[in-house]
Amino acid sequence: MAIFEWIFLTGFGVLAGVSLTNIIQSRQQQSRLEQAFYQLLEVENGNVSLIQLAAAARVNAELAKSYLDTQVKFFGAVPEVDDDGDEFYRFPKLRRWSEPEEWQ
Repeated sequence: MAIFEWIFLTGFGVLAGVSLTNIIQSRQQQSRLEQAFYQLLEVENGNVSLIQLAAAARVNAELAKSYLDTQVKFFGAVPEVDDDGDEFYRFPKLRRWSEPEEWQ
């Protein structure tokens, strides 16, 4: 009977470890996507393509597309095509508000 308990506990431990690893990896990918997205918005003057986002965040294209689709809907981005035929999204311009002197 003890062997079955050991096998069960070992299997449960492995399953819990794999699940925890997946959760951590997912959070890291989400963080990289967010960081890359906002950096691209600033550097590319509001224009972001799927391949730029996937490369900058170092995630697969499917995950980058899902994230980008969400941002497109949320911010109301406009799809456009450049001279080479590549699709990108034009997001509303970033506006930096100057801080009142009392905040500095």
